[in-house]
Amino acid sequence: MPEYLMAHDLGTTGNKATLYKKDGTLVGSVFAEYDTFYPGYNMVEQDGAQWWESVEKTIKILMKKTGINPENLVSMSFSGQMMGAVAVDRNGNLLRKPIIWADQRSIPQTRKLEDYGMQRVYKIAGTRVSPTFSGEKIAWLKENEPAIYNNTYKFLNAKDYIVMKLTGTFRTDYSDASMTNIFDVNNLSWSKEICDVLKIDMEKLPEIVESTKFAGKIIPEVAKELGLSKNTMIFQGGGDGACASTGAGINSAGEIYAYLGSSSWLSTTSDKPYFDDKMRTFNFCHTVKGLFCPTGTMQAGGASYSWVKNTLCSLEEVNSRDLNLSVFSIMDDMIDSIPVCSDNLLFLPYIMGERSPHWNPNAKGSFIGLKASHNKGHMLRAVLEGVTFNLKIILDILENINEFERIRVIGGGAKGRNWQHILADVFNKEITIPQYLDEATSMGAAIIAGVGAGIISYEEGSKFIKDVKFIQPNFENHKKYMKLYKTFNNAYNALEGIFEELSN
Repeated sequence: MPEYLMAHDLGTTGNKATLYKKDGTLVGSVFAEYDTFYPGYNMVEQDGAQWWESVEKTIKILMKKTGINPENLVSMSFSGQMMGAVAVDRNGNLLRKPIIWADQRSIPQTRKLEDYGMQRVYKIAGTRVSPTFSGEKIAWLKENEPAIYNNTYKFLNAKDYIVMKLTGTFRTDYSDASMTNIFDVNNLSWSKEICDVLKIDMEKLPEIVESTKFAGKIIPEVAKELGLSKNTMIFQGGGDGACASTGAGINSAGEIYAYLGSSSWLSTTSDKPYFDDKMRTFNFCHTVKGLFCPTGTMQAGGASYSWVKNTLCSLEEVNSRDLNLSVFSIMDDMIDSIPVCSDNLLFLPYIMGERSPHWNPNAKGSFIGLKASHNKGHMLRAVLEGVTFNLKIILDILENINEFERIRVIGGGAKGRNWQHILADVFNKEITIPQYLDEATSMGAAIIAGVGAGIISYEEGSKFIKDVKFIQPNFENHKKYMKLYKTFNNAYNALEGIFEELSN
């Protein structure tokens, strides 16, 4: 009996294909890398042909590895990197390398929106003006590569391009559309007002559908090439942020999760967008139509901890290889003996500038209060505490929507036993850790595939996520942290002018 769901997670470094049973049991996964290109200052591109090759490769390996009958694969859906610009002609041919989310060449186009009114755009799009968004990138193409722009039939995102290759349809979903900066988050439609400011022709934008929209069955010759049944159903899928919410089980209003990866964020669900008066957070559409994801993303969460590992822990890396252990496990051992608040050593985690809450590209990382009595363990713990303090600012903003009793934590950073307790104590919330820490986006895409096919509901999909660890806050530690949290905020405010001087 058909019972398998396949998900593809088209990330920045590669595509991960994952196979699940219809009850959420993980059967297997395969990862294939692709290249990233930097053709000029602030320019970041990838090759859509490599995206497609990675999908072909992972499907074939995964089907062989798991040995399932292709007729038993019910459906397939996708999570994909957001905020890109993929220009295709009427036949679906790529007209140039896709511009991806990290590209920031469109600063002049961004200034047009800033001049028009940052608050006005925020109230329409639910997001701040930024050169990372698709709309500004499309406007850049119109001004700088007019032949490409004029020959473009539709501008897609990464996962939409793969869906088009599989089914021949040119669409996007609400979650990806909502992170273009040219989408009206209030009316769930492309914004003519913002498109007019950027002089974008709206007919070049794809139809917007629900994530669970049936895109079609696989084109027969494509199915044959991939070794799949032509009866396998393809569903549109969602942007990686929205799929992470779905795969973290955050599928109804009032729930929240934290993601601890290279960048880290807190995201909740709401039945309407949340507009912060200081524009510190942003909104995108959930994979469930009618729900929104008010979110705050910091630039260097896990990246700060990776930086301190690479900078200070070369000896521990050697020892970890000798002992066949994770270096992060050895780092946790070093932190065990360090007291709460790291003997008043502060770390500002702005080593890559900052998005939420400060939106300051000139912010800098800093150790503050360093003394001769501090050692490497103090510095490691201070980094975890500093990242958590920054996430606490975002949590405080999101609690204007709802107060939360518990926070589910996903991503690689959630494996750190000390970080789990630091989160609980700083937030003063119960922290829950699910069984599959690194599978939220693929799990979200699989749930979309199952809901679209009608074999599960979103509510049933949420039960796929099983918490296996529960960490309670220590209130005495929380009180200590709140004193240092105030100092953490004061430190950023005091150094903001210094950061500007250093940048200039």
